[in-house]
Amino acid sequence: MEAEINAFIFYLHNIKKTSANTEMSYRRDLVKVRNYMEEQGIEDVRKITSTNLNSYILYLEKKKFSSATISRNIASLKAFYHYMYKEGLVSEDVAEMLHAPKIEKKMPEILSTEEVIRLLEQPSGDTSKEIRDKAMLELLYATGIRVTELITLKLNDVNLQMGYLICRDAGKERVIPFGNEAKSALVRYLGGTRSAMISDRESEYLFVNCSGQPMSRQGFWKLIKYYAKKAGIVEDITPHTLRHSFAAHLVENGADLRSVQEMLGHSDISTTQIYANMNHNRIREVYAKAHPRR
Repeated sequence: MEAEINAFIFYLHNIKKTSANTEMSYRRDLVKVRNYMEEQGIEDVRKITSTNLNSYILYLEKKKFSSATISRNIASLKAFYHYMYKEGLVSEDVAEMLHAPKIEKKMPEILSTEEVIRLLEQPSGDTSKEIRDKAMLELLYATGIRVTELITLKLNDVNLQMGYLICRDAGKERVIPFGNEAKSALVRYLGGTRSAMISDRESEYLFVNCSGQPMSRQGFWKLIKYYAKKAGIVEDITPHTLRHSFAAHLVENGADLRSVQEMLGHSDISTTQIYANMNHNRIREVYAKAHPRR
């Protein structure tokens, strides 16, 4: 099955132009399937039946994997077998009838405006690291981009004069504005800090780590958790928390959903709708606490 997985990932990368993270996710899911099937004595992908795949899903459920994880595994299997069937590598799409479990949609965790301000104020020193950290945090909250998009930004993706950046994801581009706070932090970082930190003078990456190399996801996760603790934020926040907070605060202050959808890069407006639902819930809470005839 290894050869078929490799061929599928090659197809995703070269034909579908998927992102590296998507390819890693598919490979991880499919390798787990392969390992399970080999434990059942099945090494030839053509001998895997729909019953075998259903047994695998039951195995995941017994192992107490979340509905979201199981749904993602099913999506990976469906994409893999659709490709295999289309290419004539199997005579039947045995994943076609797999059904994903219902996922209870949870409201995303967001920070209050006051918590965000406290977080962004933490890197306030004059060291190269703090100047860089300030620019990264301000830009993340100002634009709502994903952490992967942040750390892969190139110098020419940012237009300081006009106050916008170009975000590229899986061959698509979106233009996102940012405000004066993020601009000031970037101007300070680019005014000499970046050139002092960088090891490769020809590097195009906007942000680098303390070794002068491109910033990693893990490095930025540690960074944001450090400043969250310093800011006295008790919630276990991630870089995505700032993305959710960016969207929720925009909607709360009157931004239309279509504009927020475009800035976030959501393909479906229903994904963005959750932020409007959060706002409605907050309004109901305020009403329930404050109205004399509640």
